[in-house]
Amino acid sequence: MKPTKPAVIYWGMILLLAACSALLAAFPTVTLLLPAETQTPAPPLLMVPATFALIVVVYGGLGHVGLRLSDRLGFAGIWDPKVGQAQRFGIPAAAGLGLSIFFVVGDVALAPLHGLGRFPHPPFPFSVGASLTAGIGEEVLFRLFFISFWVWLISGVLLKGRRRQGVFVGVTAASALLFTVAHFPAVMLLLGLGSVDAIPPLFAAEMLLLNGALAVLAAVFLQKWGILAAAGLHFWTDVGWHVVWGSLGGG
Repeated sequence: MKPTKPAVIYWGMILLLAACSALLAAFPTVTLLLPAETQTPAPPLLMVPATFALIVVVYGGLGHVGLRLSDRLGFAGIWDPKVGQAQRFGIPAAAGLGLSIFFVVGDVALAPLHGLGRFPHPPFPFSVGASLTAGIGEEVLFRLFFISFWVWLISGVLLKGRRRQGVFVGVTAASALLFTVAHFPAVMLLLGLGSVDAIPPLFAAEMLLLNGALAVLAAVFLQKWGILAAAGLHFWTDVGWHVVWGSLGGG
């Protein structure tokens, strides 16, 4: 049976994520972010096919479950005919670049107060690949799968279809918190912090403010316009924040 257009688009997105992740795994560019004493040799070539396969199986599988559940919940499909191209691509791009300005302003304003300085950024051109993998991978995991699964389980199964929008709001808040906490280990490593306790409360609050704003808006886009809109919003936010601002010396 010939694959449907949404299936082709979805698996094309997953293969793009897997290819980009595997390419990044093939180069030790990420070690440029780490202190010299913590750097490791370039990963063996086995990392490339292993990373590719892992992304396809794990992210592709979880995202597929999320797509099926989001369809049951009435979220916009990956290529919903009721969603226009401006909603699917244009508005997310504009909103993402606008959100990146909010990130810059927030970081500049709060950096002098918590003592850790401004957020670190991956070096160019690694930042481009990191923006693409984060835009697709994190939206598949934290929005498409996480939100769809928990809204379906709580509202669709436990509450028999009641209070769906209220559950969506609560799950979105939980997704934003989890999304923020998931960034703690990388930030601790990049800043040389030994434990979560070493993160100043104001810095943690800044992370929650910035990541939370992205997470909430991406959840709204997912529900209204589909996963491509959520991923586009995330990608363009990271382009403005990490690629542009990071290249200008913002970190």
